[in-house]
Amino acid sequence: MDQQKIAISATFFSIFTNFILSIVKYIAGTLGNSYALIADAIESINDTLASLLVLLGLQYANKPADENHPYGHGRIEPIITFFVVGILILSAVIIAYHSIINIQTPHELPNAWTLFVLGVIIIYKEIAYQIIIRKSLQANSSSLRADAWHHRSDALTSIAALIGISIALGLGKGYEAADDWAALLASIFILWNSYKIFRPAWGEMMDEHFYDDLVLEIRRVSKTVSGVVDTEKCFIRKSGLKYLVELHAIVNSEISVRKGHEIAHLLSDTLISVIPEIKQVMVHIEPNDSNSQS
Repeated sequence: MDQQKIAISATFFSIFTNFILSIVKYIAGTLGNSYALIADAIESINDTLASLLVLLGLQYANKPADENHPYGHGRIEPIITFFVVGILILSAVIIAYHSIINIQTPHELPNAWTLFVLGVIIIYKEIAYQIIIRKSLQANSSSLRADAWHHRSDALTSIAALIGISIALGLGKGYEAADDWAALLASIFILWNSYKIFRPAWGEMMDEHFYDDLVLEIRRVSKTVSGVVDTEKCFIRKSGLKYLVELHAIVNSEISVRKGHEIAHLLSDTLISVIPEIKQVMVHIEPNDSNSQS
């Protein structure tokens, strides 16, 4: 299965999971008198919307290059990630606002059976996180990685709710607000996760260098190509699920322009063939100074 299919199948899994869990959490929170569970449901609804955005982004990023987008449409990926982060932040603000209101409003204790519901949700969400984070690595997708962190933040929110409800039930009357404090704490977790998702996507948009291992692999493969003496500069930028590479290759200074052109094409084809994550290679031919001096 190629990177695009891996990413899309994982996103459909996220959409289905989040939608079902949002319904379960909202019903359980309403019937069980737990705002922490309702807050959890709000996050899952927003997670569903975020996963839909990721799906649309992945489909758009796969469009071929055209006259107006000669490098393709891959930059939609970090842009979608920014939207996903925005949804996460909105979730945190809504949860925090209602938590503060509920802390100030007397209400009944949550029902004990909500603890069982939360326990199942926490286990399931952590499993979902592990599945999606592996898929994001296979697909090399920043937006899918953001989607995986939605599952992890959802699990953390549920853990906070579990602790809050346990405190409220364990200590009894006068501690009803522990459930709401848990929801407030969960909103802080969500904001922190938002930053962790935003930072690499921002680096991707700004062409920040994260690719030392890939550079080493490109240099290694390049030296196996006939006619390539060594490599010099190597610049990498990520576009969608693939990489665009600009490489300076050192060749014998005595060869013809045509021969240098052939080596450049062979080098480009070899790198794309050996390293499937590479989409395009622009090769600059440099003369071997030691050869010319001799």
